[in-house]
This record gives sequence, structure tokens and C-alpha cells, in this order.
Amino acid sequence: MRVLLTGAAGSIGRVLTLGLTDRGHEVVGLDRVPPPEGLDGRWHTADCADPDAVADVFAAETSLDAVVHMAGHPGEASLPDSLTSHVVTTAALLDAMVEHGVARIVYGGSNHAVGHTPRAGLPDGLLTTATRPRPDTFYGVAKVAAEALLSLYADRHGVDAVSCRIGSFLPEPQTVRNLATWLSPDDCVRMVEAALTTPAPGFAVLYGISANTRAWWDLEPGRALGYEPQDDAERWADRLEPRADDEAENARVGGPYAMTEIVRPAFDRS
Repeated sequence: MRVLLTGAAGSIGRVLTLGLTDRGHEVVGLDRVPPPEGLDGRWHTADCADPDAVADVFAAETSLDAVVHMAGHPGEASLPDSLTSHVVTTAALLDAMVEHGVARIVYGGSNHAVGHTPRAGLPDGLLTTATRPRPDTFYGVAKVAAEALLSLYADRHGVDAVSCRIGSFLPEPQTVRNLATWLSPDDCVRMVEAALTTPAPGFAVLYGISANTRAWWDLEPGRALGYEPQDDAERWADRLEPRADDEAENARVGGPYAMTEIVRPAFDRS
């Protein structure tokens, strides 16, 4: 497949560029910064929040098969900035996809869309994709809104859209919480390729974690789309020292994002 990858210079983007290329896909990079040194292939330096710039990219790239949208500020910001970073960018891409007949998008969603969900009382100890949105931050709110936009375009325009609610993308787990939430680089590539190639998903959501022994999130929706994770964070369990924050971080699905220390006003008025 010929894939436009946004956020291609980021940590996930660089892994996906190499991983998808190794699997026979052609990756076209898009980011606000120039390509990392040593990265080959076509590249566009543009801001996904600018619909005119996005339209120019699509006009320059013929025969795209899909978009993988990983661009966006990865942490908490004001509400307007979060919505611009995650919702406006998604809207600009979706409009360009409809105009140019690109029918598939894989979205870098987040566990923070349901991050305020308490872990206590989860059925079978697992959070399903059927649970109501329960964001833990404005970042989470924007991820929920982006999923709603994807659902709208799936219904209105027949776009196939898969939101991958990514857990903790790291080379290896760093905390006790990560033993449940870790997504390995190799499984990230497996996840995105499955979302790219699964037949006619319509609008679908999966949880982007590895096959972790201590997983909190239900992997079956991903498996139904062909995502078969191979890695397990438990391999690192005996290397992690207990921390004072472990209990608080494990109380809600979103971990530290669901803790009061990150609370801020919706608007920057200074």
C-alpha cells in the first residue's frame, strides 16, 4: 500500500516508517519538521492543522491508498490547542481524503479517551471498547472528539477508519503501570498494518497494547481486525523497582494523566 504517514518524524512515526517499509508498503512522510537524517523516501514538511497545506500534499501525491495519522501534541495543553492538534488536523486530512478518493485512515488514538475510568469493578478486569468515553484531560477530550469525527466520515462518506487507542509506547516498560499498558515498537507496526489491511472495518476502535500478562484493556477488538501482538511486558517485571506513585497511577486507566497534578484551566488567559 502507498501510505501517507503524518507525524513521521516522531518516535512512533520513525518506527512505523521503517517497519511498514520492511513489510512492503511505500511510506510518504508528513511532518512540521524536515525528515530525520538517514530517512529515505518522499517527504512533505507541512502542518496538518492547515487544510490548504494538507490539500497541497494530497494534490502532489497521486495514488495514495491510506493515511496513518500520528501527528499531534502528545501531552496536555489548553483545550483550544488540544482540539487544533488532534481534531482540526484529522478534519483536514479527512476532507482531503474524500476529495481524492482515499478510503482508509488509521488514527493514533489514545487510552486517555477513557483514562478517567476506575479500574476497580471492570468486568473480568478488562476495559472494553464499548465503555463510554471518559477522558482524563483535554488531550483525552480531543482524542474522543477525533474519534467522533472519524465515525461521522465513516457514516457520511464510507471512509474506513480505525482508531488505535495507544497505551505506553516505549522501547521497554518503565513503571508498574507499563506492565499493563506497554506497546512495543514491533507490536505497534503489527497493529498499524492490521488496521491498514483488515477488510472493510467501517469505524472501529482497538486498544494499542502488547500481549501483556497484566493487561487492563481488552485485546479482542484488535484481534478481530487481525492484530495479533507478540510481545509481553512481563519480561521486564523483575527489573522494575516499586515506586511511591504506583498505587495512584494504577487506580484509573489513564494513570498519571488522571491524577490531580495535571489539572489546568481550559484556556490560557495569561
